[in-house]
Amino acid sequence: MADNRSDELRLTGYSPGVVGKITELHAVYYHQNWGFDASFETQVGRELSEFVRDFKEERDGLWIAWRSSVFAGAVAIDGHRADAEGARLRWFIVDPESQGSGIGGALLRTAIAFCNGKGYRPIYLWTFQGLNAARSLYRRHGFVLTEENAVDQWGQRIIEQKYELVRET
Repeated sequence: MADNRSDELRLTGYSPGVVGKITELHAVYYHQNWGFDASFETQVGRELSEFVRDFKEERDGLWIAWRSSVFAGAVAIDGHRADAEGARLRWFIVDPESQGSGIGGALLRTAIAFCNGKGYRPIYLWTFQGLNAARSLYRRHGFVLTEENAVDQWGQRIIEQKYELVRET
């Protein structure tokens, strides 16, 4: 009989090595699926490293998803400009082998609950056109598209999109 406990989802905070794991998953996934170049990987690595370096538990959130003790995804809330702009949801990704398993929803719900507990309004994120599964997940959780711009970045022409979740106070 299989031991289902070993396949249970665990969400943790920072642990040594997760900056590399999150950066690598982003770099590989977006290069293989969207043709993003090295500038994407270096931007993710630099900005994520700065976020972790300046992390304040009372302001920021970082959640790492593990399935069977294997890294399966992550999400962060950057609250350093929450008073002026809102809280920014960042580095949301689920390993392709775990997509469709509910990990993305669990990570997103955790991030939103953190923001609700802090009174952060709005919550926003930047993504790009074409990530249909993520867009569907955002919409199911109340995010709405508020801005679109065509930009040349990461070696591609993309339509970047801003989604926002505004809750009543």
